[in-house]
Amino acid sequence: ILTCALGDDSSMSVLMPLGADPHDFQASSAQVALMAGADLVVVNGLGLEEGVLDAVENVEADGVSVLEIAALVDPLPFGEEHSEEESHDDHGHGEFDPHFWFDMERMALAAELIGAELAVNGDESFASCGESVAGEIRATDVLVADTLSSVQEANRVLVTDHDALGYLAERYDFDVVGVVIPGGSTLGDANSSDLADLVATIQNEGVRAIFGNTAGSPALLETLAAEVGGDVQVVELFVGSLGGPASGAESYAEMMMTNATRIASALAD
Repeated sequence: ILTCALGDDSSMSVLMPLGADPHDFQASSAQVALMAGADLVVVNGLGLEEGVLDAVENVEADGVSVLEIAALVDPLPFGEEHSEEESHDDHGHGEFDPHFWFDMERMALAAELIGAELAVNGDESFASCGESVAGEIRATDVLVADTLSSVQEANRVLVTDHDALGYLAERYDFDVVGVVIPGGSTLGDANSSDLADLVATIQNEGVRAIFGNTAGSPALLETLAAEVGGDVQVVELFVGSLGGPASGAESYAEMMMTNATRIASALAD
């Protein structure tokens, strides 16, 4: 996110490849070694990177500085329904939602925090770089809000594959009325009783689309949409990863604009 400040004396490695699901990503031994030799490891935190939690804790115990961003940007608590589900969900994230990047103001703050942290023991240009990136994010936020404002109030309801769009709903005035996989992780399991309740919710709320994740299979969502009947469509969003070349989501700003456009198109009158 702060490549604008990388010079000859700085280098950055990104562990998760494009298209990876952060919930089930597993770091290789070579990647763990990279973390162990780093001056700073930046992680989302709040349990998002389930498969690398032990590795991160180990390198931190060995003296590597670790910056967990999500806890520093005023994270939102999960709702009551999510908390009840997590009582029997091995893949729950706990009290707070880690998917903060769907609120672009929080993401702008994250850029500033990372820049300031890098500047402490490095080049001061990292701080100004973070502020510059934050400004670009805030400018895109205006465009995202404008795109989503086209959705009529009666249609501003979301059903998602897992509980990942709470920040988007809170910032841009939508309501998440149901999730297919209980909890805030893609690794949970949907059960028949919950799916039957969700079908009823979709029908009662007049939901127009079920929003999935480009990192996962749409098969379950398509089955659910077929059971609901009518014109309910399955729409894939870039949830946990940027997209590859020509995807329309090669950068964070492009990802958010593409997601906003897909949501607005799916929910338009």
